[in-house]
This record gives sequence, structure tokens and C-alpha cells, in this order.
Amino acid sequence: MTDSRDWKIIWRDRLYAFWRDWRAFFIFVVLMLIFRSAIADWNHVPSGSMNPGILEGDRLVVDKIAYDVRWPFTLHRIARWGHPDRGDIVTFPSPETEKDLLIKRVVALPGDTIALDGNNLIVNGVRASYTPLTSEEIDTLPKSVRGAYDFMYEDILGDRRVVMWAKRRSGDHAMRNLAPVIVPDGHYFMMGDNRDRSRDSRAIGFIERRRVIGRAHTVAFSLDLENYWRPRARRFFTELL
Repeated sequence: MTDSRDWKIIWRDRLYAFWRDWRAFFIFVVLMLIFRSAIADWNHVPSGSMNPGILEGDRLVVDKIAYDVRWPFTLHRIARWGHPDRGDIVTFPSPETEKDLLIKRVVALPGDTIALDGNNLIVNGVRASYTPLTSEEIDTLPKSVRGAYDFMYEDILGDRRVVMWAKRRSGDHAMRNLAPVIVPDGHYFMMGDNRDRSRDSRAIGFIERRRVIGRAHTVAFSLDLENYWRPRARRFFTELL
């Protein structure tokens, strides 16, 4: 009959054998999680707030050491060597839920004065210029983002991107007008390129610098969620504007 001491020896041997056989796998998983948390990751895009440049179903490469390095799984910095610039596409946890990871564009820096006039961006008194995309350029966009929208090149303070808004306004559109406000020190004003379908700083307020996790710069791969998850091969490894 096996006594309690024998059972302890048996379980110890079993645990040792389990660790011996699987330790490489567990070490790999831990290192991978640390790498994805603190160095680089790929993030799924679930919404259309950054259309037309970023589509639902895109997987974006996010450089998490673009501006600083953090302790894994926290927002605490070990070292810092840069800050987001105007036009950068960054990721940050939503200040409303603390769970959802948002992807938006930096449109105003600390100390900037920002305003909106009918979706026309004004930063530090400089009004953005808007040039419509040609019909040929619009035809290159995925069908899912075409339709009742205006597509514009937005040029301001040396930065250019493609933005869009609905031709006809409905009740659930984001704010198209914003009185001039000054971005507080240590904060940023974020907006989606799909100006009428983005819950951004117009609704959730300025974003603290400490919340910025990293900079998104490339579409790793893309799946068409409305077409049986079919790969969008043309979007693989394309840089974001």
C-alpha cells in the first residue's frame, strides 16, 4: 500500500517529467508574450474608423519601441527617446473602457490649437487644404468603402493623408465642427481618417502621452470579413500613409 510520502515522490517525479518535456514550449510562450507586449505586435482592426487607408480585417504591425520602452504588460516606461508626431498612426487603450485598443491618427500635439470647421481641420491657425481623389484613384479603393462618401487628400503642416466623410449627414455622425481648443501639455488630439464614423478625441477627449503604446506603420496581412475572410493579397505588407 502506497503511503502519503510515496505519493509525494510520485507527483514530484511526474511534475519534473512534465516540466522537462514542456519547459521549452512554456519558455517560448512567455518570451513571445513579453515580445508582443513590449517590443512589437500585430493588431486586428475591427472597425472602419480609419477608412479608407486602414480597413476592417487588416492586421497592422505596431512598433512598440518607436517612442519608448515599457515594462511588459504595463504602461510604465523604462526609457523614452521620442514622442508621437503629427500624422503618426498610433495605438492606445480606450480611456472609456480601458480594454479596447484604439487606432487613430495624431492630428495635434501638446500646445497646439485645433479646430474643425465643417470637417475642415485647422491647426495653429493653419487651415488644411483638400483635394478630391480622382475617379481612377477611388476605383482602386475596396468596394466596401466606396459609395456615398467624399474622399480627399488632406494636406496640413507638411503632412498628407486620405480622409473621407459622408456626402449626406445623418444623426450618428461625429462632430464636424469644433471650437478652437488648446491641447494640454502631455496630451494629444487623435482622430480617425473616416471623419464621420470615428469615436476619437472629439468624443473621448485628449489622450495622455502615457497611453500611447506604439506606432502602426504596415499592414502585415488583410482578410475581407464580408467575403468569407478572403485574403486581400494586394494589401499584404503595404505601408500606411
